[in-house]
Amino acid sequence: MPRLPSPPHALPAAPYGLRDLAGLLWALLSVPLGLVLLAVELAGLVLGGLLSWTAPGLWLLALTVRGALAAGDLHRAVTRKVWGETVDPPPRSTGAGALAWRRALLRERAGWRAVGWSLLAWFIALPPLAAVTIGYVYGLLLLTHPLIQRWNYTTVHLPDGSTRRVSLEVGGVQFDTWPRWLLPMLVGAVLLLLAPTLVRLATAPQRVLQAALLGCSPADQRIRTLEETRAQAVTDADATLRRIERDLHDGTQARLVGLGMHLTLVRELVAAGAEKEELLAVLETARGNATAAVADLRDLVKGIHPPVLDQGLETALATLVAGCPLDTELSCDIHRRPDPALESIAYFCAAELLANATKHSGSSSLTVDAYTETRALVLSVRDEGHGGAVVGAGSGLTGLLARVRTVDGTLECDSPPGGPTVVTVRLPMA
Repeated sequence: MPRLPSPPHALPAAPYGLRDLAGLLWALLSVPLGLVLLAVELAGLVLGGLLSWTAPGLWLLALTVRGALAAGDLHRAVTRKVWGETVDPPPRSTGAGALAWRRALLRERAGWRAVGWSLLAWFIALPPLAAVTIGYVYGLLLLTHPLIQRWNYTTVHLPDGSTRRVSLEVGGVQFDTWPRWLLPMLVGAVLLLLAPTLVRLATAPQRVLQAALLGCSPADQRIRTLEETRAQAVTDADATLRRIERDLHDGTQARLVGLGMHLTLVRELVAAGAEKEELLAVLETARGNATAAVADLRDLVKGIHPPVLDQGLETALATLVAGCPLDTELSCDIHRRPDPALESIAYFCAAELLANATKHSGSSSLTVDAYTETRALVLSVRDEGHGGAVVGAGSGLTGLLARVRTVDGTLECDSPPGGPTVVTVRLPMA
């Protein structure tokens, strides 16, 4: 299925914000614009189809498809600005030259899906227009009923020859006199208050169809995700290699060079018949350099693959928790051991999440849960801090998301203001 747009945002604190007024304007313009688009697209399709055996006919069809794509871009932009929801555009291929451009337009499914949207846009725009009529128009008419009843009425001729004016009558009950007109005024006020919500709800089918016809297909979305994760994996591998090279050059290599110099000095001292104390001092310095080089190598290897993971993820997480400065509770329920790659990703995700919580959350305690489901390894870290963590806000969560996506994993962050913050990593298992 195509990726659906995100659910509607929470209702604003006060009605008639800028977004609600923009939604009202767009609901009023969608039907006439949709009818114009329908007429243009139908004309292009019919004329292009009749002339498709000629070059001008093919160019007309290609321009018709390109116009539908442009209209789709406009609708996606309006959806993003008005409703705050993003529909990812499908990938488009453009060849070199006019003929390749025309061929790409006529062959790609994205263009013809956009044509289908253009033919249906006016019809899908009818529910928002009906919501505007009910919420805004009837709401205003009912709220101002006591004022406009002097002009908005019909004359009823009675059997005895007399007449009476009727402005609002429901089920034989008139609401034209005090205090009966308070009821339509109340209904009108409620409709006006709910009008932005009615319009927003009425656009839900429009947004769903837009995601289906103007958004990425499942195959396109899969390809885009694989391209992004592949690029991220290449970047991470390059950064890791550069870090290893820098650590070896600046740390271990320098210590080994120093070790070699001291051993050379020992050989010269032995040849010169130096005193025992002098030889021991140089050997002690060389031994210190060797010990430091071994420690640097151990730290370097630990950054690539923590040796504690050889004992299993439970032991590795217990080691992480033991070294955390906050009061941390660990719960593990891992029925079968995951692949080494998944264990490594889960370990580094846990390490990063514990570090983030320690630095930024303001919490005094943490909870780490790791368990296996039928087809997934799940890692969850919870803190009782001030909340407000957002993926992509420089909290390190963006890097974790890129890491878990390399194995088709997901990362969810639930962090309302005031906390608590719960970050859940789900890694699919074979």
